[in-house]
Amino acid sequence: MTLAASHQARKRFGQNFLVDGQVIAKIIAAISPKNGNCLVEIGPGQGAITGPLLEAAGGLHAIELDRDLAAILTDRFREEPGFHLHQGDALAFDFAALAEDGPLRIVGNLPYNISTPLIFYLLRFANVIHDMHFMLQKEVVERMAAEPGTKTYGRLSVIVQYYCQVFELFDVPPSAFSPVPKVDSAIVRLVPRQKFDPRASNEALFHTLVRTAFQQRRKTLRNALKQLPGSTELDLQTVSIDLGRRPETLSVAEFVTLSNELNAQ
Repeated sequence: MTLAASHQARKRFGQNFLVDGQVIAKIIAAISPKNGNCLVEIGPGQGAITGPLLEAAGGLHAIELDRDLAAILTDRFREEPGFHLHQGDALAFDFAALAEDGPLRIVGNLPYNISTPLIFYLLRFANVIHDMHFMLQKEVVERMAAEPGTKTYGRLSVIVQYYCQVFELFDVPPSAFSPVPKVDSAIVRLVPRQKFDPRASNEALFHTLVRTAFQQRRKTLRNALKQLPGSTELDLQTVSIDLGRRPETLSVAEFVTLSNELNAQ
């Protein structure tokens, strides 16, 4: 019986288990785990990449929501002293608590139904993260890496690129999974930035600005900004960005500049 057959994938958890050995080897090579790395795997499933990661690094923290899978993982790796299982929701997990031994290297085949909110949540911990490698729906990876002026450029692009360098690594076909998903997947590497140019002086305002702008992406910035909380008190005539432009034409740096100018008022 294969690993994929030993557990019935649950649609409500967005489970698609990686079963292709060549793809697994390619992912491990891309991550290039080293002994002593503080590895954290989100959604390890039945441990397809958990074993190779654990062998290479000597230790690994695994976060698994599904109680049945947590039991399978506990049984499979019970003889590995470096294996630490955290049964629970990654969206409520304190990743900073694992960073006492050094910056985190986070990996995961993320459930596609929660991938975007989980990425946003992880960015809160960017200061304690060395890098992140994720299997995601290909469309999501393309949106992360999108350039201004393209159809796929949006809120996800701006926020992720502000905090991280984005590297599209390689595509993964549906046939690499069981059950077979209806979409193509891709591996992405996110490396948190050490320096920001420019840096948002008020990150909460920056997030609100970007979200508000792309909720009205077909409108000009001037019209979109009317939806900002407290917009009636803003002097939009003094900002350096042309508010006649549409949100998808602004670079990440221009969004930060606009946010900083609004924050200074």
